[in-house]
Amino acid sequence: MNPPLPLLLLPGLMNDARVWGPILPALGATRGVHVAATHLHDSVARSAQAAIAGMPPGPFAVAGFSLGGYVAMEVCRQSPERIAGLALLDTGAGADAPEARQARLRMLQAMGSRAATLDQIAAGFAPRVLHPSRLQDPTLLALLADMARSVGAEGFARQQQAAMDRADSRALLRDLRVPALVLCGREDQVTPLALSEDMAALLPDAELVVIEDCGHMATLEQPGVVELAARRWLERVAISSLR
Repeated sequence: MNPPLPLLLLPGLMNDARVWGPILPALGATRGVHVAATHLHDSVARSAQAAIAGMPPGPFAVAGFSLGGYVAMEVCRQSPERIAGLALLDTGAGADAPEARQARLRMLQAMGSRAATLDQIAAGFAPRVLHPSRLQDPTLLALLADMARSVGAEGFARQQQAAMDRADSRALLRDLRVPALVLCGREDQVTPLALSEDMAALLPDAELVVIEDCGHMATLEQPGVVELAARRWLERVAISSLR
């Protein structure tokens, strides 16, 4: 039997590898798991190029959360012949809308003028990224704040620039004939469910998973549900790779 394919994981905005932490033991038990940073470059293309360079030779599966989803789709664009499976969690395939771009610019301007610190911006994100039932979870709030500090103000600025300049990947998804998982929290305010429904409809072989009582941070809010969905996806990837 062939060994399991390597898995590339890509974190979201103001996240480091810990955003995947609750499901890593299950996903990495029998395969090589590589978590690539998404805050080191100010373009999605360069982040994808660096992520691909860190993977072992041959085919692999890739999963991206939020901003990491934009990078995951770019990984598919740059190395389509190596992609064995794609998972897109709480993300979207379109380019940045004008109002989203303006919101990103306002945040960057506030930081540049020192009207707001990264800690303040991260704290302000909590009501948008978490389900209301988790807004009083001190452990989860502390983790989000610490990941933001790990990314840092410069890393955050690079991520925002990359998100603003990203390509529209909807045409790419139509041609991507590998097992795909599209997953979203029902109450995701950042990348609403409609975006995931659109991506699932575009992908030729996608399972759409909608998680109840869950906001944007699905891997941290409902890790058990995400783990089960990821396991099913990886099983499909393994079967497909044997054909």
